[in-house]
Amino acid sequence: MKIAQKVLAGIGLVCLGLLFINALQEAPTDENLEKKIINDYNVYALQVPDYLDFAGERVPLENPDILERMDKELLVNTYWQSNGLLMFKRAQKYFPIIEPILAKNGIPDDFKYLAVIESGLTNARSPAGASGFWQIMKATGKENGLEVNSNVDERYNLEMATQVACDYLKKSKERLGSWTNAAAAYNAGNYGVSRRLEEQKVDNYYDLLLGEETGRYVFRIIALKEILSNPAKYGFNFRTKDLYSAIPTYKVAVDTAVTDFAQFAKDMGINYKILKIHNPWLRENKLNNASRKQYFIDIPEKGYYSTTP
Repeated sequence: MKIAQKVLAGIGLVCLGLLFINALQEAPTDENLEKKIINDYNVYALQVPDYLDFAGERVPLENPDILERMDKELLVNTYWQSNGLLMFKRAQKYFPIIEPILAKNGIPDDFKYLAVIESGLTNARSPAGASGFWQIMKATGKENGLEVNSNVDERYNLEMATQVACDYLKKSKERLGSWTNAAAAYNAGNYGVSRRLEEQKVDNYYDLLLGEETGRYVFRIIALKEILSNPAKYGFNFRTKDLYSAIPTYKVAVDTAVTDFAQFAKDMGINYKILKIHNPWLRENKLNNASRKQYFIDIPEKGYYSTTP
């Protein structure tokens, strides 16, 4: 019995010794910690789908140049994970507003992804002054019937701006012959794309030699379409409740001047911040409206916001 106890005690000491040695070997030194981090993070090459299209127009992936450019945009947008997740979240909120306007105008649904790459589905403003989801320049907005001044800027009205984008894209398609060329023209202008096609004696975007921005433009749209249409395939995991939702609103018609939108908001049971969130086209705390134009202001339905008493 004593021999057995001694044997067991010896085995115990050996095990303790091995554990002690292992602990020393696995101490979190800079060297082995760095190795562990490297081994635990993996980046995988992506397989470009055999078939891709934009607005029903096939991407010629059999062309090595086209395949490499498509691969680049899929990689860049897949591994920019934080931005990708935000696109999924915002798309849930804003695509239902954009999609029916595109459909009503006969614009292919794929053009909603153009708004994604233009602004990230935010009311962005570029250094050149392009504004809103569709990044419309001031002159373009005015030419297409939008009011643009320090008091009101309807480029920030998503419904109105989407309509302007539709009008522009229809004209581009008529002039340039394809939806792909029309998408490129949204970035480089109708004249710019038309001139390049004529100079290089080709008739489609994929055969053009272009500058960096326009050369990537359509590929970026297609990459976002592919990723946003296939989240699991590209490693994006989320639940429906993780996505953003549109807040139901009703419209209040205003055809007079408003001297104080903070008070206007309070009278509507909300605050100024919430009023501006839903009406970013209102650029000041007042509405001059000397012409007595009728505006429609979105007011969120009750129960969606709690305000400080």
